[in-house]
Amino acid sequence: MSLPDLSPAAARAALTGISGVVAGMEAEAYARTIWNVIAEPGDGAAGALIAAVGAVEALGTAATPTDDEWTAARARWSPRLRPAAVRSALDGARRAGARLVVPGDPDWPSRVDDLGFHAPVALWVRGSVGDPLAPAVSIVGARAATPYGEGVTADLAAELGESGVTIISGAAYGIDGAAHRAALSAGATTVAFLAGGVDRAYPRGHEGLLERIAVSGAVWSETPCGSSPTKWRFLARNRLIAAMADAVVVVEAGWRSGSLNTAAHAATLGRALGAVPGPVTSAASAGCHRILREYGGVCVTSAEDVREMLGDVSMTQVSAQSPDEERTDETTRVFDALSTRVGRRTDDIARRSGLSVAEAQTHLGLAELEGRVVRDDDGGWRAMRE
Repeated sequence: MSLPDLSPAAARAALTGISGVVAGMEAEAYARTIWNVIAEPGDGAAGALIAAVGAVEALGTAATPTDDEWTAARARWSPRLRPAAVRSALDGARRAGARLVVPGDPDWPSRVDDLGFHAPVALWVRGSVGDPLAPAVSIVGARAATPYGEGVTADLAAELGESGVTIISGAAYGIDGAAHRAALSAGATTVAFLAGGVDRAYPRGHEGLLERIAVSGAVWSETPCGSSPTKWRFLARNRLIAAMADAVVVVEAGWRSGSLNTAAHAATLGRALGAVPGPVTSAASAGCHRILREYGGVCVTSAEDVREMLGDVSMTQVSAQSPDEERTDETTRVFDALSTRVGRRTDDIARRSGLSVAEAQTHLGLAELEGRVVRDDDGGWRAMRE
């Protein structure tokens, strides 16, 4: 990999117009911006390398063409190390008024450090960070929420928010949106974590809601500006929703809901975990009942139950096992990079997925044998419609 100029002067020039960069940390912040572009969220190899030698030196180590344990990782990163991609991310942040926050900044949310090597290398935020030590609860659940679920969510978010608790969610339709709206109506602080760049409202129908959140709270993302949300990034984003909170409450969730992925991260991190029960006949509550039964989650029927969770430091840690249905692998990332209409070359798929060309080729070959992808006459790959 050929590296951009990482000198302090070049770093200051590159970050001109990006707020939130601490004086004297420009080179570190610029290097982490580059890592933010070339590595997918939660890349443990990148995290370990940065932890060992620092972000600036890690880029030089990653670029060294030696046959060692980093060979596969470098093969993932090198297709994305393009100066134009880094400039585009920074330009998008300037246009959106996004701030760059890196470890060592006063505004860095230290709770995410519990993720270890899988912690974000940098974060982008629009809005006010607020008190990073204030009690925080993540309220998540199904997009296809029922009136019962949205009503319970509104009551929980409003009452907890009025008592000074920060409400965290993912800005999706359904439970997430209900939590954010109730917190805003109560004059409370609410925080949204996106799976794409903070310059792109997702879902589009919540553009106005996200603007309101940014005014009184904050909209965060681990992915650089200009990035599109993918299934892989949604699942990676869930670990941040869990890590940023003292407690996670799932209000409604189907048996295979992505909210169970957030619950699994909460369990792994030792965060207090609760779920709201629903009718035994309701598919929308099947995942919540699963959390209560398989994860040892707390049964939540009121805001007072959640406040008890926040104060219960002796809570028995629940199982960290994620449901089989929510396990993802590199194949998920490959399919996120494919189109059903346009053929894409292997090197383009590798760049989009954050994998090496060899890794992408392997997964594409297996998927072709399973009849899940097809190769065009010109060598492009397309996903088959399900």
